[in-house]
Amino acid sequence: MEPEVSMHPLPHYRMSWHGFKKAVNRAGTSVMMKTGHVERTVDREFETEERRYRTMETAAKKLQKEAKGYLDALRAMTASQTRIANTIDAFYGDAGSKDGVSAYYRQVVEDLDADTVKELDGPFRTTVLEPISRFCSYFPDINAAITKRNHKLLDHDAMRAKVQKLVDKPSSDSSKLPRTEKDAATAKDIYETLNNQLITELPQLISLRVPYLDPSFEALVKIQLRFCREGYEKMAQVQQYFDSSVREDYSNGMLDDKVEQVLQSMRDLSISGLSNN
Repeated sequence: MEPEVSMHPLPHYRMSWHGFKKAVNRAGTSVMMKTGHVERTVDREFETEERRYRTMETAAKKLQKEAKGYLDALRAMTASQTRIANTIDAFYGDAGSKDGVSAYYRQVVEDLDADTVKELDGPFRTTVLEPISRFCSYFPDINAAITKRNHKLLDHDAMRAKVQKLVDKPSSDSSKLPRTEKDAATAKDIYETLNNQLITELPQLISLRVPYLDPSFEALVKIQLRFCREGYEKMAQVQQYFDSSVREDYSNGMLDDKVEQVLQSMRDLSISGLSNN
């Protein structure tokens, strides 16, 4: 026996169909507004607050992206330092092992990568990246509320146009106009409730952005300060392995001359002229 097939659609299909009809009706209302058949409600106050909100939303999303990029760049920079330190150590070879400068430089850079950056990773995520991400996580709900408000505005304008049409061309059914006026009043109440809520709360959200992000801003500065200070302290220790005359030559602007002397000594080597023979 074949299974019995219900002829009644599932509830979520009915809801989807209802939503589809609403979308079609709203699309039709938008077209009629463009052609001048339906008057569009203009709310300058809401438009101003929405523009301010969009500006903040764009800035916050960019801040979230740049905060993540800063952490990635910090890791990339220390990883690059480690690679170049390993290369320098290999380049110096035995010459570097005599005074230990290349090996010590490599160790300092590895410590900076292993200790400082990794120790800053957790605090940066907790105090900077995660608070910014939580702030941005509210945007989808706010945008959904704005979309719903815009939809209810279309419904309100459409019902108002229907009332006006019945007033201009009365129906043979005398009860149609009162029913339509009642539906229009309901649509107006729903729209105004959402609109007033957004007009009230969007400015509050915008004003809260500074006190909310202030602690993260302070944490960012402290993290940057610690990274720069510890990087400076570690690198300063490498200087003790260099000949003091090198630092003096650099300070006196004579280092270029010294480098040129070394290059000239290299050019004077007989091996440099073998390719010309």
